[in-house]
Amino acid sequence: MTAVFSHGRLRLYLLKLLDDGPKHGYELIRLLEDRFLGLYAPSAGTIYPRLQRLEVEGLVSHTAAGGRKTYEITDAGRAELRQRAGELTALEADIAASVADLSSLAGEIRSEVRGSVRDLKRELSEATRQTRRARWEAPAPPPRPTSATGPQAELLDELDQRLTAFTAEVGRLVRARQFSDTQLRTAIRLLDGALDGLRRLLR
Repeated sequence: MTAVFSHGRLRLYLLKLLDDGPKHGYELIRLLEDRFLGLYAPSAGTIYPRLQRLEVEGLVSHTAAGGRKTYEITDAGRAELRQRAGELTALEADIAASVADLSSLAGEIRSEVRGSVRDLKRELSEATRQTRRARWEAPAPPPRPTSATGPQAELLDELDQRLTAFTAEVGRLVRARQFSDTQLRTAIRLLDGALDGLRRLLR
């Protein structure tokens, strides 16, 4: 951006903007920002000293109202614009090229950022899937008490089978699709409640 407005060219462009009508400093900053598609905006410390210099040179004048200065091009300022019409045409072409370069660069940066975000999401999704698989993998059934025989041994076998089937079914349901946080919290509360009930029963 410095190269575009080097050698007094910003001063010339300010005259061009004021030739379209009186403006205060903030308006000039916004117009320049719009001209560069929001990719560049000069600071107040860049604009106001140049306006003051233009005023000293008699190329602009200002009126003050409500604590705000409104700048207006003078006849001398218009005469300078006419004298430097060729420079102004070249400046407009350079600004257009600079805006195109900035837009291209911004597009490349956006693409890289989107790619990085996609990679991060993919990694997080894979980590989540692995965590779910590990969490819901059916554990080995607990060893049966050595003293259990006859009908009690059969009941313990059935309990082991039910626990294994229950864990596998819960894991299948969880892996089947994405759930909301509310659904998952409710499921956790249901499992905690069932476990508490079993603890009270089997004590």
